[in-house]
Amino acid sequence: MAGPLDMIIITGLSGSGKSFAIRALEDNGFFCIDNIPALLIPKVIDLSHGHEEEIRRIALGVDLRGGQFLQALPAVLSEMRDAGHRVQILFFDAADEVLLRRFSETRRPHPLAGQGSIQEGISRERKALEPIRALADKIIDTSDFNVHQLKREMEQQFCEIAQPRRMALFFTSFGYKYGIPHDTDMILDVRFLPNPYFVNELRPKTGLDSTVRQYVLGKQETRVFLDRLYALLEFTLPLYEREGKSSLTLALGCTGGRHRSVVLVEELQKRFGGGDLRIHVKHRDIDK
Repeated sequence: MAGPLDMIIITGLSGSGKSFAIRALEDNGFFCIDNIPALLIPKVIDLSHGHEEEIRRIALGVDLRGGQFLQALPAVLSEMRDAGHRVQILFFDAADEVLLRRFSETRRPHPLAGQGSIQEGISRERKALEPIRALADKIIDTSDFNVHQLKREMEQQFCEIAQPRRMALFFTSFGYKYGIPHDTDMILDVRFLPNPYFVNELRPKTGLDSTVRQYVLGKQETRVFLDRLYALLEFTLPLYEREGKSSLTLALGCTGGRHRSVVLVEELQKRFGGGDLRIHVKHRDIDK
């Protein structure tokens, strides 16, 4: 018999930060689904119990896009609680002038505005959600929050027990002759280092080979560069996390992407691998 689940139902006004809140919970280990009809929530519970990986914490976004299905929410909540699941309802709200500014900045139409103004859409939605607001265990007013502050608020209130996961680090090696990668936050050119390609016995090997590794790491400039790069990342990563960044992709490029960049990426993986960061490595051009 599967045990009870910890569930957070997130609802509230459009533009109040619901989607950002759901993403913050997802970054901290919750299984999340946004814009789910209330009638499908029991099905999500059934699927989570049958999943091969244990799912214990779920966050679901429910709003007026669910149409008439939202009317079923009180009965569904009662059913879940009767089954022993721990359920919290979070209602996200914000002042009308703040919602107006957010819609103006994003240039998105309000889902209930129809042919009317954004203010009319906000008023309709606020009135339609009054019964759901009355059911809320907690009302979160995001009028004075930016996205980073909202993320921290969610982590502090709902993720302390499980300890938030550290950010993910993606280290990529590549060759400039094949073009720079586009899915990256930071690119560093390591073509200033001596190139094993010009050593006949090393040319057919890659940076995964111990002899190539010894050649590259045997150079003083390589060791100095790695020490300074490690110090830079050690300093900046906590600051990125503080600002709400959940992952960072660093790409190191050499000429062909087979020797120097591969060695350095492997070395960075070793240096950071002993901590609680989530490390992912990709050698894009190593087989070219």
